[in-house]
Amino acid sequence: MGRGRGSVPRVLGRAFFARPALVVAPELLGCVIEHDSAQGSVAIRLTEVEAYQGELDPASHAFRGPTPRNAVMFGEPGFVYVYFTYGMHFCMNLVCAPPGTASAVLLRAGEVVEGLDVAAGRRGDIPARGLARGPARLTMALGVGRADNGANACDPASDLRIRPRSAAVDVAINAGPRVGVSTGETVPWRFWLDGEPTVSSYRAHARRRRPANPSASPSGHAQGFGA
Repeated sequence: MGRGRGSVPRVLGRAFFARPALVVAPELLGCVIEHDSAQGSVAIRLTEVEAYQGELDPASHAFRGPTPRNAVMFGEPGFVYVYFTYGMHFCMNLVCAPPGTASAVLLRAGEVVEGLDVAAGRRGDIPARGLARGPARLTMALGVGRADNGANACDPASDLRIRPRSAAVDVAINAGPRVGVSTGETVPWRFWLDGEPTVSSYRAHARRRRPANPSASPSGHAQGFGA
């Protein structure tokens, strides 16, 4: 578990992420995201992800261009974009494509394969299959927060890094609509491993009824858990 004394973990290289998010996303399934902290190391095998296409994607945080919040998305591929949502949750994404493109893959769910006791201590007394079942739960199980925004997941010395698959994925990879976004919700840019009990339940965005006074409508686009 973790790096161990004198060991150097294998990580996915920068070139892996220097491609469109729609290419990277399904290839991340079966890879392992690992985080070292004062509580110990936790590693999660990814079973569900979502792709976001930056300024081409109305559901992306980067749709309207660079801001202080989304700056990491416009930088080098292979870095971690962490954001706070709904006033209570952190979610994490891996930046894809060359600098300036701002595409990313949201890590939606996975199986805790190392550090089960540490993850359970953070998530409470729940079945193991539910420890990282959903993007906020996955981030909580890993112990990832705001301070990890901008972490270099391709650096073996990083506390937050992404390891390649240990073996080829031997089950079908499914694709379908993204979860909980209010725009671009029909594109099949969510990918998951068939039959995995850790995959989250599909939940379409619940559209709010339009107010009687159009001027009272909220501006901007809702993001759900997306990047």
